[in-house]
Amino acid sequence: MAIIMRLLARRPAVRTLEAACAALGDLTPLKRDCGRLCAAACCQPDETGLNGMLLFPFEESRYRRPIEGFPFRLVDDDTLFKGGKRLVCEGTCTREHRPLACRIFPLRIRVQSDALGDQAHCVAEPDPRAWCVCPLLEQGGLRAMDQAFVAAVARAGDVLIQNVSMLEALCSEQRLIDEMRRL
Repeated sequence: MAIIMRLLARRPAVRTLEAACAALGDLTPLKRDCGRLCAAACCQPDETGLNGMLLFPFEESRYRRPIEGFPFRLVDDDTLFKGGKRLVCEGTCTREHRPLACRIFPLRIRVQSDALGDQAHCVAEPDPRAWCVCPLLEQGGLRAMDQAFVAAVARAGDVLIQNVSMLEALCSEQRLIDEMRRL
């Protein structure tokens, strides 16, 4: 039964991911190449070679085959959900091949709702995991970024929470971040 449920969930989840990427369009944190500020620090491999971005549910289906000019590998990572994956690359790609987490970096999507849990919506906020590599966070955080990008990340989140698999992943990430902040 679990296999059938996964197969049924895949197609709507992939469509949701595509819609979230479309909501972002070509927007980036700055109206120019922000990688010039830090020598593309967020795209550089770390000393372990196991850096990378956590993929959203079913996003790994975009990376089943090699992509010319984009060397990468998928690594099992259950950080956010069972059966999760992380994409590890060598730091070069074209924007259209980037995972959604790369496209929204150095921000993350926070799900908010009213006291009863109704009327959920998303906001973009700085990702605390980005502080060690992204100078934009030190140079004013959200104020230092293109506000169209910040708004687009929130819109992408609003698209994602319409799909239960994406909503569960965002809520799992939120719990993880909230636990990190408490430490």
